[in-house]
Amino acid sequence: MKNTNFINLRYSSGIINMELRHLLYFKTVAEELHFTKAANRLFISQPPLSRQIKELEEELELQLFKRSNKQVSLTAAGVYFKKEVDEIFARLEESKSIARQIHLSVSAELKIGYISSVYQSDLAEILKAMRKEFPYIKTGLYEMPTVSQIEALEQGKLDVGILRAPVLSEKLQIKTLFFDPFVVVVPYSDQKFKTNEELAEFLKKSPFIFFNKEFAPHYNHKLVEICKRMQFTPDITHEANNVHSILQLVEAGLGVSILPLSLKKQYDYLKLSFIELRDIPVNTEVVVAYKANNRNPALKWFIENYSSSSHYNP
Repeated sequence: MKNTNFINLRYSSGIINMELRHLLYFKTVAEELHFTKAANRLFISQPPLSRQIKELEEELELQLFKRSNKQVSLTAAGVYFKKEVDEIFARLEESKSIARQIHLSVSAELKIGYISSVYQSDLAEILKAMRKEFPYIKTGLYEMPTVSQIEALEQGKLDVGILRAPVLSEKLQIKTLFFDPFVVVVPYSDQKFKTNEELAEFLKKSPFIFFNKEFAPHYNHKLVEICKRMQFTPDITHEANNVHSILQLVEAGLGVSILPLSLKKQYDYLKLSFIELRDIPVNTEVVVAYKANNRNPALKWFIENYSSSSHYNP
């Protein structure tokens, strides 16, 4: 093998014929820069180690080490070769780890986080279908706000999250499910509003029921933006930490709210009216988030199938 073939070491026939121990021995000597110390670390004697390195240099047709006055150093070619060998061993360890993940995922738990405002019937149907594909896998469902999901995903406590953008994390991969427009939610009524101005006058006089700002900062930003466009400041009188409680309070006549339209489908059994916001192009993006290096095949299946089934149609 010539020097010009270094870049192809991982795939060339030469590296396949070369035994892995040659690379391990070279890597150890390159790290210790001392043949006796490297031999002790490998639990072999020094002469066989020297022979193995010599065989490797002969196969590569180059010198990997400079030996003088009992000092050992890497040649320029040796420095390059060590980098390549380090990458080979790193890739091998990664492959072993992925193989273990795949093996364990057959009977492992897929931990799914979701926000209270996603349509749970869609999620249930996907889990039924997944059971057929992965009959031994267990699923854990955890209702959590977006902020908590992001932290849990980063720490590996969740495999995948169904949440609302923005997801400000460099550690996570994001895939859009759909964009969800906002609507005004009021107790069931036949009252009609011909213009946004009429609706704004009604909302100015109404107490608002909404999420706690620390619990759901994204929702609060959207609410403030919508109300500013309608030229009033909402009077948030009641706060809750899940959307079901907010809608129940609205149904009970304690106030109004502004929430995503997709909730209409999920909570159509409640006595509520959903009023369209005309010419106010503010919406929220529903996404799935996960770590790209999570090789669980059930995770990949879930993301592909849930994404294709979760395009909301009002």
